[in-house]
Amino acid sequence: MSEGQLATTLELELADLAATHAFAARLGRLLRKGDLVGLSGDLGAGKSELARAAIRALAGAEIEVPSPTFTLLQLYDLPGLLVGHADLYRLGDPDEVVTLGLDEVLRDGALLVEWPEHGGDRLPGEKLLLALAETDRPNGRRLTITAGPGWADRLAELAA
Repeated sequence: MSEGQLATTLELELADLAATHAFAARLGRLLRKGDLVGLSGDLGAGKSELARAAIRALAGAEIEVPSPTFTLLQLYDLPGLLVGHADLYRLGDPDEVVTLGLDEVLRDGALLVEWPEHGGDRLPGEKLLLALAETDRPNGRRLTITAGPGWADRLAELAA
């Protein structure tokens, strides 16, 4: 979030994989051009699973959604919205974000970014930050949502 902007923070429990997929489908429906969704959490926390589920929900089909770990960015021209899926885990310096052209993707669509903390303050766009953590339940996740002002009108539906 930019300095001076108020953020709202919510916590949700995602009981299982079905709950994660349902949340991801709501997220996908609410995405707008210019949105950046940062997905953070430890390895195995469910960042890629959530991103894949959101992309597939927007596609309306079980399309292949490979991990962008090595390509750093995958683009999906989905019905009604271009969606970029980025993984910044391998970035050595936040300045490398500029070379990915994420700002160009945001002009035409939305971005799902795994490991946004590796981008430092170089990530553009209206941000929604999703921090995932494993729970004691099998495939359960605790989700902390930090939403900027541009998400205020969508937050209740996202958290439903």
